[in-house]
Amino acid sequence: MGTSGENREKKAQIEYPTDWGFKLIGKDKERLREVIKEVMGEKEHLCREGNPSRTGKFHSYNASCIVQSKEERDRLFEAFSEHDDVDMVI
Repeated sequence: MGTSGENREKKAQIEYPTDWGFKLIGKDKERLREVIKEVMGEKEHLCREGNPSRTGKFHSYNASCIVQSKEERDRLFEAFSEHDDVDMVI
């Protein structure tokens, strides 16, 4: 069993560019799709509908694209997170 110091050293290093996925969750599935188009702009991306919640109140979309850097990945995540029509980004 390793110590906590060893665990910190084994933190995964992400090499860029890389394919990165975002799961967006919200109440209006059409607006979620529009948000993805809005945030991604001209950037090539894939988008596919996820499963609705058990009660049908929430919907999800999975969006993925090639990100060139951690900064680009964080910028996209923040843009999705701050959008009024998005309740959660994973």
